Amino acid sequence: MNNWRKQHFPRSAAALCGFRITLTTLGLLILFMGSSLASATPEKPVMKDDRQHLLGHGHRMILIDAGHGGIDGGTSYGNILEKDITLDISRRLFLLLGSDGFDVALNRNGDYAPSDENRWLRSKSRHLRDLAQRKGLAETLPATVVISIHINWAPSPTKHGPLVLYRQEGRSFILAKTIQHQLNNLYDVEAHPRPGKPFYLLNKITATTVIVEAGFVSSPTDRAKLCTPKGQQQIAEAIADGIVAYLMEV
Repeated sequence: MNNWRKQHFPRSAAALCGFRITLTTLGLLILFMGSSLASATPEKPVMKDDRQHLLGHGHRMILIDAGHGGIDGGTSYGNILEKDITLDISRRLFLLLGSDGFDVALNRNGDYAPSDENRWLRSKSRHLRDLAQRKGLAETLPATVVISIHINWAPSPTKHGPLVLYRQEGRSFILAKTIQHQLNNLYDVEAHPRPGKPFYLLNKITATTVIVEAGFVSSPTDRAKLCTPKGQQQIAEAIADGIVAYLMEV
């Protein structure tokens, strides 16, 4: 992990004591700074003004979109389902960003499809309701950054490594580049982010949005990270480091 980030953003149980976690009626988790519910404080807390100074910005809401869920399992390898891996990584990323001092939301905290809670589109298509729900949450919060977590698959088990997709727009590209860089270091690869032109979330959400394909479930090398708590934590930390690098750059 980046040493600068370790120094300024402590990641411990105590670091989360200054936050309030709320489970909303929409089924998403939102973590806010500065709750009075804290029973203890970190030895060197990062105060809101310090956070704004370090990142050069004020209030930010980061939405983590845990890909698939419920009836939509996503891609798979044997009994390994994409929806379970994306949720595990997303939960870890949610807590890491919260301990870094960000307001952060997680669009699902269990095995259900966002389409089950749709409030933005009446349609017989579960897929369209699912997409509308994800877009609706991003616009309603409103989110300034959206990270959609997914897992890749390929016919060949030799194809491996992370891939970050971006909207062909400056901020999305910068965010994809910083996350890709951190994931490349983790996986020891030299991949480049790619434009994700056909993807609904990249085209429809106003906020700066990227899709993170965290690895190939079809690759035994990648599964060693994707399917273990240690590997999932490392992936979440790499994504979080990329987000912070982006926020320092823009």
